[in-house]
Amino acid sequence: MAGGHEKRQRKVLSDEELGRILSLMKGADSVELKATVPAVDQRSAVDALGLDAIEAQIRQVFFFDTPDLALDAAGLVVRARRVQGGSGDSVVKLRPVEPTELPKRIRQSDAFTVEVDAMPGGFVCSGSMKGAVDAADVRDAVRGGRPVRKLFSKQQRAFYDEYAPDVLGLDDLTILGPIFVLKLKSTPKGFGRKLTAEMWLFPDNSRILELSTKCPPSEAFEVAAETRAFLGAKGIDLDAEQQTKTRTALELFAAAP
Repeated sequence: MAGGHEKRQRKVLSDEELGRILSLMKGADSVELKATVPAVDQRSAVDALGLDAIEAQIRQVFFFDTPDLALDAAGLVVRARRVQGGSGDSVVKLRPVEPTELPKRIRQSDAFTVEVDAMPGGFVCSGSMKGAVDAADVRDAVRGGRPVRKLFSKQQRAFYDEYAPDVLGLDDLTILGPIFVLKLKSTPKGFGRKLTAEMWLFPDNSRILELSTKCPPSEAFEVAAETRAFLGAKGIDLDAEQQTKTRTALELFAAAP
C-alpha cells in the first residue's frame, strides 16, 4: 500500500445500497467517481500520476451559509468561484435529491443537472442549478461592493427560495472563504479517460487532494472498476478514510471566530 499503511478492509456497498444507487442513476444526468488521497500519500500520488502543478488552473472558492450552517442542515450548498483568467461560476445545490420527485419545471431547465457522486463506500445524489458569473463580480460581492444575490441568476434565486429556510435570503448569508484550489485535468498514460485532480488548500494549512472522473450513468460500474484498477496500480490507497471538500470547508469556517 502507498505510504506504508496497513492494509484496510475494503468498504463494500450492501445489496440495498447497490439497489439504491442503481435507482438514482436511472434519473441522473451523469456520475462522478471521486476519491480523496490521504495527506501522507499526496506527494507520491502526484508523482505516480505525472501531474504537473504548474499546469493547474487556479480557483478561489467561496461558500455562503450562516455561522451555524443552517443551509447545510437544510441540504443546500451555495457557492461562487473565481477562476484564473477572469471567469467564474455560481451554484445552488440541493442534496440528497430523489430525481423522480423534482418538479418538472426544475428538471427541464438547461441550467439544472442531476449527478450521482460516488466515493469508495458511499454515494450521494445532488441537483445543481448552475450559472456563469465574472470573477470580478464575485470579488466585488465578497468585499461588500454588490449584493450576494446578484451572483445568482433568476432561476438560481427561485431554486434557492424554494428549498431554503424561509427567513434566510441570499443577502443574509455569511461569506465562508476563500479557499484556494488547484485544478488539473489530464489523461494519464494507461488510463484512457480524463482524470481531474483538485488540491484544496485550506486556511489552517490542511489540504485535500481529490481525484475524479465523470461518465454517463450507464457506464458507471465499468468505469469505476477501471479507475480502481488504474489508481491501485499506481499505489493509491482507495480504501483510506475519505474526506469531502465541501463538508471540510464548511466545518472549518463554521468553527472559526
